Amino acid sequence: TQISPKEGWQVYSSAQDPDGRCICTVVAPEQNLCSRDAKSRQLRQLLEKVQNMSQSIEVLNLRTQRDFQYVLKMETQMKGLKAKFRQIEDDRKTLMTKHFQDLKEKMDELLPLIPVLEQYKTDAKLITQFKEEIRNLSTVLTGIQEEIGAFDYEELHQRVLSLETRLRDCMKKLTCGKLMKITGPITVKISGTRFGAWMTDPLASEKNNRVWYMDSYTNNKIVREYKSIADFVSGAESRTYNLPFKWAGTNHVVYNGSLYFNKYQSNIIIKYSFDMGRVLAQRSLEYAGFHNVYPYTWGGFSDIDLMADEIGLWAVYATNQNAGNIVISQLNQDTLEVLKSWSTGYPKRSAGESFMICGTLYVTNSHLTGAKVYYSYSTKTSTYEYTDIPFHNQYFHISMLDYNARDRALYAWNNGHQVLFNVTLFHVIKTEDDT
Repeated sequence: TQISPKEGWQVYSSAQDPDGRCICTVVAPEQNLCSRDAKSRQLRQLLEKVQNMSQSIEVLNLRTQRDFQYVLKMETQMKGLKAKFRQIEDDRKTLMTKHFQDLKEKMDELLPLIPVLEQYKTDAKLITQFKEEIRNLSTVLTGIQEEIGAFDYEELHQRVLSLETRLRDCMKKLTCGKLMKITGPITVKISGTRFGAWMTDPLASEKNNRVWYMDSYTNNKIVREYKSIADFVSGAESRTYNLPFKWAGTNHVVYNGSLYFNKYQSNIIIKYSFDMGRVLAQRSLEYAGFHNVYPYTWGGFSDIDLMADEIGLWAVYATNQNAGNIVISQLNQDTLEVLKSWSTGYPKRSAGESFMICGTLYVTNSHLTGAKVYYSYSTKTSTYEYTDIPFHNQYFHISMLDYNARDRALYAWNNGHQVLFNVTLFHVIKTEDDT
């Protein structure tokens, strides 16, 4: 449509250039020299409006461009943060997996305590509560392994520590127990000759897990030391001791940092300090038979059997005065003096290996395949009884069997195999009211 210039200023068209700016086309009226003409005023007003609009649009364009650049920059930063958060999340899951695995291992250490606690008939309610807590925590930990992050690690960690503390406190209240069951064995290592001894110190601290190894039952003076069971298994010796005398038999014992052994071809007991590297005491065990006069059934100069339990240091042997029957003597660990003796009616040459638990001697027929504990003698009541507690003689010839009160386990040398047996004891829990 054509617009006549006579009709005054008119907006003919509007458009947008490639940069997004608004373009207006106007038709001007015929030239009129009168500056005060009404149409001239309209023109000036329209020009001012167009200029104002153009300035506003230009400002808006500048702001838009600036905001657009800011958005692009923020987008780059957000992508970087997203990648960092993803990395942090992956690292957190890896760390949480390790923490929960540590918790699971801690639970695995606690679980073997359940069979022991089941013997505590006098406190069934407490035991049930412990078992329920362990079962609940085990279920939770298993679930956490499947879906990391579903539970709060710190809370679970505190619950496990609390449970462990309560269990340890409960164990400290246990009185001496009576042997009920022997399970195993667990084969730790295969080494040495058919006969020998290996042991740990029942009075050592929890961090001290040194192992001592004495191969053969005679003609040897070398004691090998290992810093831990793991080092013992791998063969990583930490120290070797050359004793001043040869030993007899395999029935030695390490107690409170010293080795107690029977001097070869004598009834003399030797106390040797590992830390000092010298003999601290030696004493003859009066009337005790030696050098295969009264050995265990398998022989091997096992006349004098030295052992330790919760009460202290003991010697088990036989004398002519007791007709070759077993004599039990409690020893002073410093001077080796006999504190008190008990004479039993059981012939020593008919016995297999024996061991002491809480002042009671348990005699086995460990030389037989169908081995069992079949006789016990209580030094507390000076009475004996026949028992029937079987255990597995896996490698057919046990030449050393000793109880360790700290580990509550039996250490054995079974035909060149170093093995461990677990023991189950019947305990009575002392309460705060007990005297």
